[in-house]
Amino acid sequence: MKFLGNLLAAILGCLVAFGIIMVMLLVFVSLVGSAEDTVAVKDGSVLEIQLQRPIADYAGNDELDPFSGLFEASQGLDEILHAIAVAKEDDRIRGISLNNNIMLAGMAQTQTLRKALADFKAGGKFIYAYGDFYLQKDYYLCSVADSLFINPVGALDFKGLSSEVLYLKEIQEKSGIKMEVVRHGKYKSAVEPYLQDEMSTSNREQLQELLHSVWGTMIQDIGASRNLAEQDLNTIADTLGGRFPKMAMETGLLDGIAFMDEYEGKLKNALGLTDGELNLIALEDYNGYAKQKKLRSGEDKIAVVFAQGEILYGQGGPDVIGQDLINEALVKAREDDKVKAVVLRVDSPGGSALTSDIIWREVMLTKQEKPVIVSMGNVAASGGYYIAAGADRIFAEPTTITGSIGVFGTIPNISAFADEIGINAEQVGTNENSVDYSLFEPMGDHFRQVLREGIESTYQTFLERVASGRQLTLAQVDSMAQGRVWSGKDAQRIGLVDDLGTLEDAVAAAAEMAGASEYSVRKYPKYKTGIERLMEDLGGASAKAKEDLLRTEMGEGLYTAWKALKQGGHQEGIQAKMPFVLNIK
Repeated sequence: MKFLGNLLAAILGCLVAFGIIMVMLLVFVSLVGSAEDTVAVKDGSVLEIQLQRPIADYAGNDELDPFSGLFEASQGLDEILHAIAVAKEDDRIRGISLNNNIMLAGMAQTQTLRKALADFKAGGKFIYAYGDFYLQKDYYLCSVADSLFINPVGALDFKGLSSEVLYLKEIQEKSGIKMEVVRHGKYKSAVEPYLQDEMSTSNREQLQELLHSVWGTMIQDIGASRNLAEQDLNTIADTLGGRFPKMAMETGLLDGIAFMDEYEGKLKNALGLTDGELNLIALEDYNGYAKQKKLRSGEDKIAVVFAQGEILYGQGGPDVIGQDLINEALVKAREDDKVKAVVLRVDSPGGSALTSDIIWREVMLTKQEKPVIVSMGNVAASGGYYIAAGADRIFAEPTTITGSIGVFGTIPNISAFADEIGINAEQVGTNENSVDYSLFEPMGDHFRQVLREGIESTYQTFLERVASGRQLTLAQVDSMAQGRVWSGKDAQRIGLVDDLGTLEDAVAAAAEMAGASEYSVRKYPKYKTGIERLMEDLGGASAKAKEDLLRTEMGEGLYTAWKALKQGGHQEGIQAKMPFVLNIK
């Protein structure tokens, strides 16, 4: 009887707790809804854009989900672009203020945002920008503005692009923990840091050409907006001639020096306000209004399937490409009679070669039914290019990093470390090859040869996929492959890309191929709801706290090296992946 009483009490307690949680959720939802309803866009308003969170091409927010956008660490580029486009047509919005952004976005995303702002300005409205300081990517974005202002004691970073690669050979030798690697590709430098102490000539060559191409696009855009010659901009970069506010004004990089209150006064002048308050509306608030406004309408649909993140075997998610989620999205788009064409938006450094091929096959099946266009974001390299290669047409931004057609395999080995601490591993097997590899023994020649054969086979398949999709010979693809990375601009020149343009350009091309004159866009895949992601984030809070602690205690340099070693140990199977973590700054 006592047991029954305890059971009933426990059940009642659970029901009460569940009821309390549901009430709290309902109250929260109502508060969220009322908050959105009360955001007033007044006549003569200025849209204030502060981009303080990491930007992903697609956050997967569902406008019907009351928690949409509340718990995500990133913000969707698609939503930002939509809000700017809506603001262009909104008579109550007179201009945009870019306020002290610290861009957590890739170069191609930054260029796409810049084009959207230029389009907004072309509609007859103004754009002003203010920064306590400008980092290089921030300045590239803000240079599209009519007028740029800086804090009197601020600074401007304008020095040209650079990239740093960490080499790990010596730390492997000292620790006895190393990566056994097999690769194909003269430029396949994803594994170079494990094998050498310094950068190879071929790697330095490709990085220099890539950086010069991206930098050339940046100064071309900046020069057109600021009425400065590219040669003058390079001189400013070489001499650090814009590092102080006064110097930046004298060289023409900026228009004025002002404190924030003075900048707000300039915004009022631009609005023609002699008195009264400045009506600023934050982008996050305006999004609540903008997402209800459809810029296109029509029964026909163009599906946009977002593939973003590293390619790993399995389900996938908002920042990981898995065959389950992506292929499910492709099948849904293919089987939907209202969908007339598919745009695959790729932002990926690659990853699992097997997963890449599985997705490639689904793209080819979709292509048999409907036009398939690829739009490349920041990176569409190696496996990211693999899944794009079969499309009818490929778009890239000039600053997209692409190519890297090559494969490699990495396997951790701690035999030297094991010998040092007194571990001896003995193996027993039934057949000649049943014991193929041990973490505790040096890699044998026979196993290395078997692995190399797998690498060569995968590379050959990769070449065939690209040659078939791009209508090139194997020899032509091999000459531009070998793991080499290219900018979008150079990739178009050599035939890996068809057109330079944004996702919007790719969607328009898809609609034209499908003969759809009036259409709307349907986005895939559908991720978990906001509340589901919140609960997952809470569950992973402990792991994140440990990583943050390691970063603090080790310092950024050692932490980065440790992450590189750790990532290498987690790469399973043959990899078609970007040469390295390329941080352009």
